[in-house]
Amino acid sequence: MSEIRKHYFLEDYCIVAAARGKRPSDFSSSPEVQNATSCVFCAGREDQTPPALAVYKDGKILQDNKDELIRDWQIRCIPNLYPALSPEGADNPCQSGYGFHEVIIETPQHEKKLTNFSDEEMYLLMKAYRDRVIHYWKQPQIRYVSLFKNWGKQAGASLEHTHSQLIALPLIPPSIKRETDVIQAKGECPYCEIVRRESASERSIYENKFFIAFAPYCSKVPFEVWFLPKTHVSNLGAMSTEMLFSLGVAMSYVLSRLETVLGSPAYNYMFFQLMKDDPYHLNIRLQPVTSKMAGFEKNTDIFINTMPPEKAAEYLNNEMSEQEIH
Repeated sequence: MSEIRKHYFLEDYCIVAAARGKRPSDFSSSPEVQNATSCVFCAGREDQTPPALAVYKDGKILQDNKDELIRDWQIRCIPNLYPALSPEGADNPCQSGYGFHEVIIETPQHEKKLTNFSDEEMYLLMKAYRDRVIHYWKQPQIRYVSLFKNWGKQAGASLEHTHSQLIALPLIPPSIKRETDVIQAKGECPYCEIVRRESASERSIYENKFFIAFAPYCSKVPFEVWFLPKTHVSNLGAMSTEMLFSLGVAMSYVLSRLETVLGSPAYNYMFFQLMKDDPYHLNIRLQPVTSKMAGFEKNTDIFINTMPPEKAAEYLNNEMSEQEIH
């Protein structure tokens, strides 16, 4: 029997249609072919991108200049060549499309993906995320920094070399504003309650000292996973080194489990956070491309999910491989 499920604290809904249910193999996808011959993100082709704004190398944060491009790097942050927003026009930001758009190249190695990263490499990526978000929050008139990753063509990645993106906006997105309005009206953090609720639920997938990962009760897509800090933290900037390391470990674990269960799925993950001292609770939402948004979803903004989150968590907690689950 299908269920209409309500979001934890918003007037959002999804339909869990277990009767239409599928097995993990129905959502699996094949790895995309890797072609490094013309990739401008690869090591040795630094001159084919705009100069880097930040380069992580040997424990230092450096910057390209017109006379020297830094080689042998670990992470490279560059302006997007085709930006959604640009810093020109700061005097009239709402009309001019003012903002910043940056690409974070996560590794110099073309074939490497996050599931192959060591814990130390994942920590460095989390640190780069924190550094770049803080940098853009300090820019004039910036009110929100959208940090996200598209992995795979189906998830919107235009280049296969693993990378993340950051878009700094002069406004707070309506969806975030709607959340903060509810949080302020409640007078307490609903995400802290979600942590308590989901830590002991059948939807729990992973937990360490600082983070939990779980399949949300009102999952929009099959195998959606949320990550929440167990203590109230508004943003990456408020995280200690130990917390960033724990976040990297949690994300690496879940991504590896998704790869085991679903093959090599395309996915998006998004960081939801606000500036320092905001009552908002940072959260990261990982959505594999396991369904398509069709007419009903576009008409109602209600998603039909054919994999109950309880079942998704069961599969992700199971040690069997994708081949054994078929």
